[in-house]
Amino acid sequence: MQSLKELIDRYAKPGRVDWIGLRPARRAEMVPVQQVSLGPSGLEGDHGTSEKRAVTMIQAEHLPVIGAMLGRGVEAALLRRNLVVSGLNLAALKGRQVLIGEAVLEITGICAPCSRMEEELGHGGYSAVRGHGGWCARVVTGGVVTLQDAMAPL
Repeated sequence: MQSLKELIDRYAKPGRVDWIGLRPARRAEMVPVQQVSLGPSGLEGDHGTSEKRAVTMIQAEHLPVIGAMLGRGVEAALLRRNLVVSGLNLAALKGRQVLIGEAVLEITGICAPCSRMEEELGHGGYSAVRGHGGWCARVVTGGVVTLQDAMAPL
């Protein structure tokens, strides 16, 4: 019988980067990019510079869930996260380091929705995102991240 630690450390496959977006200024529209350089304070060209929240990410699998609660489709840019990733359960990676492209990130905690979700998604937007709003990460080792790069736990 496998231990709980062994089960926690197992993943079916690596994930991947499906979308990259920058927030050039507070309240500015998200700018989708093909590639970005990550440094200690986050994505080059992004206004967010908190160490524990240097990078924000959400699972692509949660976009249809949020959309179902709203009764419509939801585009990644509306949620204002830097990376949309698929194939890995981000909740299972809390406190762990992941390799994404050339960069190593540590998943630090939940990225709670902000009041802007009502503006972006309409009535009920804030509640629809709760529990599905993604995760924050700090940059352990900087590097370049490109669309379709693999994401794997270390």
